[in-house]
Amino acid sequence: MNFHQKEKIISQFRLLTLDEDPSIQHNAVVALGHLVEHSEELAMIVVKKDILGQLIKSIPSQDQHYKKAAAFVLRAVANHSPELSQAVVDCGGLDALGISLKDPEVKEAAALAPGNIAQQDAMPAQAVVDADAVSLPFSLNTSELVWEEVNMDTIALLVQMIHSPDAKVKRQVLSTLIQITKHSVELAEMVIAADIFSEVMVCLQDPDEYVKKDVITLMWEVVRHNAEFAQRFVNCGGLAEVVDYLDKSHGSMRIPGIMVLGCVASHGENLAMAVILSKGLHQLAICLSEEDNEHIKGATVWSIGQIGHHTPEHAKAVATEGLLPKVLLFYTGASSLEKSLKNILLKCTHLPSLEPLLNNAPSNILNHVLGQFSKVLPHDSEARQEFVISGGLSKVQEMEAEPGSALWKQINAIKSCFQEKILYYFPFIFHCQNNSLINYSKECNLTKNKS
Repeated sequence: MNFHQKEKIISQFRLLTLDEDPSIQHNAVVALGHLVEHSEELAMIVVKKDILGQLIKSIPSQDQHYKKAAAFVLRAVANHSPELSQAVVDCGGLDALGISLKDPEVKEAAALAPGNIAQQDAMPAQAVVDADAVSLPFSLNTSELVWEEVNMDTIALLVQMIHSPDAKVKRQVLSTLIQITKHSVELAEMVIAADIFSEVMVCLQDPDEYVKKDVITLMWEVVRHNAEFAQRFVNCGGLAEVVDYLDKSHGSMRIPGIMVLGCVASHGENLAMAVILSKGLHQLAICLSEEDNEHIKGATVWSIGQIGHHTPEHAKAVATEGLLPKVLLFYTGASSLEKSLKNILLKCTHLPSLEPLLNNAPSNILNHVLGQFSKVLPHDSEARQEFVISGGLSKVQEMEAEPGSALWKQINAIKSCFQEKILYYFPFIFHCQNNSLINYSKECNLTKNKS
């Protein structure tokens, strides 16, 4: 069909929605919702022909079945683009939804729509807050102080709806809060000011798995904005709740919790240490071991990188969890994952944890590993002794690299830390079954310390 044919057919629906028979009205609105749900072009025609405005104006006088169908049309139109989402706002859709939310039989369907409107862009999201789409309509005062108070009241009303006994209503309210929070620091600040953390943490005891996932997702959207929000989250005990959630969940349900830990850690070394002390790093290690999905593993590796890149102490915590070989195993050459691993390695001075990487690390990663050995070994005699005894030096001796390359320079820097005579005899020491390292030391006339 061409555009004009579609316009003609949609115009027929306008007549049907005005029919005297309520059942015809209802069926026409439902059919219209299915059409616009699958076509942005049809959704634009519905707006252009003022069918959307007509539906919205008729909502207050219609029965619950019509209201549900009309809410479906609003969701379908708003879901396509920021422009269509704004069109729903401009036609008075949010006020109409506020009326529908007063009806217990309609509020579940109506609660879906603000989330679809808010997710498209910051302006519709702000409109959801300003228009108080989840409560009784009210008139806004031009005073800045009253404007702020109204917005706070709006968020507070949303938060109250979280405690509904209906899990579906909880999910939709949380979804709306998520969409509002993610768009800007200012909107997130309003949500935090409503004491959102303590309010939603109660929902982590809800039997509905998706309610709990939405709570963690809301926390993720808050903490990713800045260090101040992340610190508030930590101060109210949020990390322990997230770690407990990860312990009890599996599969894709874990992704929001994994991202919360990474986002908190990304904002500074103190927050990253808080994640470590809350057993968050240990829980990430469990997730990396238990999950097979690449997206989950990728999110986990990213979060581990956010924890380990701050200081040698943070890197050591990652290393002593045995995570470096696991992260390397997942390494595929993706730039984001290489950056996570590289950032940890550049801070890691715990050499025993780095040694396993000498066996199978690709050259670009091996270069960073050897770089850490060449930094530590010249200044630490005990580390040099352990490096010899563990067989690390033997592995380095067996490595081949193009002369003059960065890898070649790192290998020679490590070799230069040891006595030439030890380097000469070393390849034979561990192949000898009848003589110990101490016996060879005596034959070489070396002191115990040098051996």
